[in-house]
Amino acid sequence: MTTLAAAQTPATDRTSGNSVVRVSGLTKRFPARRGLKETLLHPFDATRVTVVADVSFSADAGEFLGLLGPNGAGKTTLLKMLSTLILPDEGSATIDGLDVVRDASAVRALVSPCLAMERSLYHRLTARQNLEVFADLQGLKRRERTIRVEEALRAVSLHETGEKLVGQFSSGMLQRLLIARALLTKPRLLLLDEPTRSLDPISAREFRVFLREELSRQRGCAVILATHNAEEAFELCDRVGVLNHGRLLASGVAGQLSREFLGVRFRITTQQPGHAAFRRLAEQDVTVASSVPREDGWHDVVLQMQLHHDPSAVLALLAGEGVRIAAFEPVRPSLADLIEGVVHRGGRS
Repeated sequence: MTTLAAAQTPATDRTSGNSVVRVSGLTKRFPARRGLKETLLHPFDATRVTVVADVSFSADAGEFLGLLGPNGAGKTTLLKMLSTLILPDEGSATIDGLDVVRDASAVRALVSPCLAMERSLYHRLTARQNLEVFADLQGLKRRERTIRVEEALRAVSLHETGEKLVGQFSSGMLQRLLIARALLTKPRLLLLDEPTRSLDPISAREFRVFLREELSRQRGCAVILATHNAEEAFELCDRVGVLNHGRLLASGVAGQLSREFLGVRFRITTQQPGHAAFRRLAEQDVTVASSVPREDGWHDVVLQMQLHHDPSAVLALLAGEGVRIAAFEPVRPSLADLIEGVVHRGGRS
């Protein structure tokens, strides 16, 4: 029988000795939520819930690091600790060597948080006026303010609409303006919390291109973003970390994590989904994950393979058995599949 084995490529995780961000054992606990009755019966109960537990990672200049995980995994809390908005209970985090607790004031000058659904823009002012107000709050002098506002507007391609009222902006333009505001301080670390959540698919794609082409490469700052978007995780992020119940279960390149925890999937378009060859594949641990009929009479059959399988050998076996195949292509799993796979297996040992 044709062998389906192929050489296995292990997942890698990039680290650097010159990291902008270094996080070591970061932990945060909050008081447990209680109802009125429980509070009255036990007013001095000090039960606390761990939201972030012993998290460690690093990020380099120009790198995009994605934080993945279900709601309540601790992503936003982690971003807030890095931006000095809340204090960690244990562990440490440094930005360019400055501690987020001991050197909080200096760290704030290096970090720019940019949250989704931001409501702090002044819609009755122009884009330029919004940036000027923020620049004044940051203590920039008039001449420097003028230069930085213009640079920021050009960086996000809003320099031609700088005199337009923000209340007339589209959602994509609003997101660009928020990024421009974050860039005024020339940050070393940019924190994004679901940056394309409110954007339509086309605007979201354009925004991702902007982030990759303009922000990271041109500005050279590290970017950490919490996301539920597959395109951001697989195409924008250099690495991702999967969080669950506050713990970092796994980290690495999204595609490599997907292969490590989920195996490999290929979609075959055929008119013979019940062919005996598919049952013979099962003997070598290649299973049919799904089979969906199409209106044109063909079926899309998704095969689940393991890392040691050779896709070309699978295709050769099916063709040799006489299966008529119109297409054979890899399938990228959803972000939900990846998170579920990592959580189910508990991450790397």
